[in-house]
Amino acid sequence: MAREESQIKFNRRKFLAGVAIAGAAGAAAPPAARAATTALTPGTTPRPSALRPSAAVAANETATPPAMAKSEGVPASDFMVDVIKSLDIKYMPCNPADSFRGLHESLINYGGNKSPEFLTCTHEEAAVAMAHGYFKIAGKPLMVCVHGTVGLQHAAMAIYNAWCDRVPVIVVGGNDLDASKRAPGVPTFHSAQDISSLVRDFTKWDDQPVSLPHFAQSFVRAYKLAMTPPHEPVMIALDAALQESTTLDRAKLTIPRYVPTSPPQGDGNAVREAARLLANAERPVIVVDKCARTENGVKLLVELAEALQAPVIDQKGRMNFPNTHYLSQNARGRALLGQADVILGLELSDYWGTVNGWIDNGDDDGSGLQESHVKPNAKLISISSILLNTKANYQDFQRFQVVDVEMAADAEATLPALIEAVKQALPANQRAAVEARGGGLKKAWSETRDRTRQAASYAWDASPISTARMAMEVYAQIKDLDWSSVGGDRQFSAWPTRLWPMDKHYHHIGGPGGYGVGYGLPAAVGAALANRDAGRFSVSFQPDGDLMYSPGALWTAARHKIPLLTVMHNNRGYHQETMHVQRMSNRRNRVAYLGKDLGPLGTRIENPDIDYAKLASALGVYSAGPITEPNELAPALKKAVQAVKAGEPALVDVVTQPR
Repeated sequence: MAREESQIKFNRRKFLAGVAIAGAAGAAAPPAARAATTALTPGTTPRPSALRPSAAVAANETATPPAMAKSEGVPASDFMVDVIKSLDIKYMPCNPADSFRGLHESLINYGGNKSPEFLTCTHEEAAVAMAHGYFKIAGKPLMVCVHGTVGLQHAAMAIYNAWCDRVPVIVVGGNDLDASKRAPGVPTFHSAQDISSLVRDFTKWDDQPVSLPHFAQSFVRAYKLAMTPPHEPVMIALDAALQESTTLDRAKLTIPRYVPTSPPQGDGNAVREAARLLANAERPVIVVDKCARTENGVKLLVELAEALQAPVIDQKGRMNFPNTHYLSQNARGRALLGQADVILGLELSDYWGTVNGWIDNGDDDGSGLQESHVKPNAKLISISSILLNTKANYQDFQRFQVVDVEMAADAEATLPALIEAVKQALPANQRAAVEARGGGLKKAWSETRDRTRQAASYAWDASPISTARMAMEVYAQIKDLDWSSVGGDRQFSAWPTRLWPMDKHYHHIGGPGGYGVGYGLPAAVGAALANRDAGRFSVSFQPDGDLMYSPGALWTAARHKIPLLTVMHNNRGYHQETMHVQRMSNRRNRVAYLGKDLGPLGTRIENPDIDYAKLASALGVYSAGPITEPNELAPALKKAVQAVKAGEPALVDVVTQPR
């Protein structure tokens, strides 16, 4: 022990001696450099003194750099900006990096930082997730620049989420390709011969342009492919040397004209066969996941459902169908599928999981208990564009399901032909029966609504606050606004999509696609950015564990004045994982150790509890909380809504029940 103390004292003396030497070197620095290290803005709080730089460092940081020889010709990255501007990409959320410094400089100086506008992000994953959320509101992709191997690896999870969710993002990866020209050290660690290989399995297309004409063609092609259903991310590896080169022949460089590709539609014979089955069905059911790409897609689905008086089960990958419509029958989904004689699936991520059940009951072979939800003779119809772009490695296509009529086509683009075919195929003598079917569904919809409201009232005055109370207190504050819910709700019993009246295509945007944690906050910021341009009010319910993956997105919202109300679903834990550990404990007959339940170990976010209000405030966001008493929630929300209406982001930390 004495030896340890002696060593500590020795090191401290050595350290203090080093400070004295550094201070002497700083004293030799030019007066301007000394002033720069000590001057304080009037009214600011003095910061702890830091080690002064050496004379050489001070001179480098404060002196005027030597004049550099001006390049002849036009910077190549200026032409790249012209190409990007031709596609009207409004924003570029990015974390800055030297591998795309040439393009960065051209965007802000030559391009005027408009279309696209550089949005400063603190993490590449957050940048891509912002683009993800933006598209689901605006219907237009954003461009995201990432830095070589390391930036692309940071972004990879968000790119995978977009891949699973069928969302286009234009990813541009800076890279120092020529080993004989790139700087040694860090640039080499961050470069690769083929950086796109990192994400090739979950991007639709990639390229590595080697010339400016090649870049123009590649970028327009990438945009075109990304925007053709199935929508997916695309990747362009952009060499730093190409960006920083110049061209003397700018007038000879041309930009290909972008012409959208018509989305693929279902084969005419298959459409007519599907219409015949649906028109003659006694109990048809429509199941949708990522069907409605636009507001018109919602209208078309309503028209088809009404023509058939068929119930619609919305799996909520998008805002597909109004929950205010009596044909919206989500709560009765399993019973309706069990009675169905014809099932139409539109852009389903998991058809097998829709018509089958799987229970994690610990079978020795790991298969789980399986049972069909549908009758053996039920006819299955599928219209899905993802059949056109399935890859082998990642299993987002789920288990194989035999389907009777299957169309590799965009569902929304196919709906007009299907609607017309259904109307023609409906027998005149069945129209009365069709109308009667609708009458029964109206009654069931009303009864389900009443039961849902009753369920929401349970534990209304509980502390921590019930998730239903949280959802309805928020709705009470925004119901008279043109609102948009830009976060998921599956983590807390889906109360908003069950209780709030949702009938517009922007009323909710679905989840992350790949269920990657860290999507929620930055995607909500991106969606709120699109809503800001449309004059809408954005609100997001934010799980606590998800927020801690990318809290810097709050700073981006504050920095760029993106109005968003973030309401924390703060249950102080990774609750889904808590349930998994509990399931395993029960399966294995574990007895509580010394009378204690150890299931929460490794799954709780507490001791210390995270103060999300203070975190948000430190990042420049208006905040309130943590709130544990339900009667304190409404006043806090009211103030936060006013802040958002004034054009700022706001966060209310609500300590809640688990679900």
